[in-house]
Amino acid sequence: MKKYISSLLVLVSGFAFSQTILNASSPEEFRQMRSENMRKVGDTVISNKVTPLEYGFVDDKDILKSMFVWEIIDLNDKINQPFYYDNADGLLSKNTRSLYQILLDAAMSSKIEEVYDDENFTTKLTPEGIQKKLESVRLDDEAIEILNSGRALTDEEKLRLTDRIRTTTEKVKLLKIMGMWFVDKRDGQMKYRPLGIAAMGPDPTSIGRLDAEGKPMEGANDPVDLFWVYYPKAREILANNYVFNKKNSAADLSFDDIINARRFSSIIYKSSTGLGDGVIKDYIPRNADEQLEESDRIKDQILQMENDLWNY
Repeated sequence: MKKYISSLLVLVSGFAFSQTILNASSPEEFRQMRSENMRKVGDTVISNKVTPLEYGFVDDKDILKSMFVWEIIDLNDKINQPFYYDNADGLLSKNTRSLYQILLDAAMSSKIEEVYDDENFTTKLTPEGIQKKLESVRLDDEAIEILNSGRALTDEEKLRLTDRIRTTTEKVKLLKIMGMWFVDKRDGQMKYRPLGIAAMGPDPTSIGRLDAEGKPMEGANDPVDLFWVYYPKAREILANNYVFNKKNSAADLSFDDIINARRFSSIIYKSSTGLGDGVIKDYIPRNADEQLEESDRIKDQILQMENDLWNY
């Protein structure tokens, strides 16, 4: 029944998109309606805005078993490409943005306010704080010499001798997602609830840095957590932004759809069973193959939680 309803919603939203382009009086009108998330019905223009179905309340006493997992989503994997695909110029195809760009734009405009510095959601970030994490301002050696001489830089020198290093969309190739698997004994079902999502990219303060020998500094371009978003507060934004669907351009799939349906490939790097968080690389260091095996073992453990429901 759930699959039927989900398919019906996709067909309805896809039909709404086709109706907009078929009834638009001009490409300019179509682009404007699409940018405002509107569509024409007869002589009336109505909103296409989607309100995601709220998660149901879960009482602690109804949770039979649970496990928190932290996963890395590699955007180079073919199945994960919709998270990275960016198409802002198409007329007949939907305007799509990468998941990172959607979250960043919403955070910078304060449409999403639950943005944090780390996965524990302890230090909240303002738009200004996010900007500082994504941009580094560096002075050339000539500028430093001028300042050391006691003279201030002119406007022309500031422009010419200042470099701004930014972590842009194309540099964000990894995402992190944190969520909870649990067995709801009231429904007799295994469920998954995403709780946090993060973008990973190179730290702009270290990009291109050289060591004392003039060689690229080790780890300078390694990805770091740029910011974490508390997922439940991002659902409305993600439900109204759509992924590229190469199989059917008329059928909409939102980012909220594919995340809740777990239509992505990932590797578990951390898990918890209530006895403390276990980071795989900490207890299996310097062995990538065994770390992957541990990730698969945890996935099997999650499947076993559901299988145990049907064992007597």
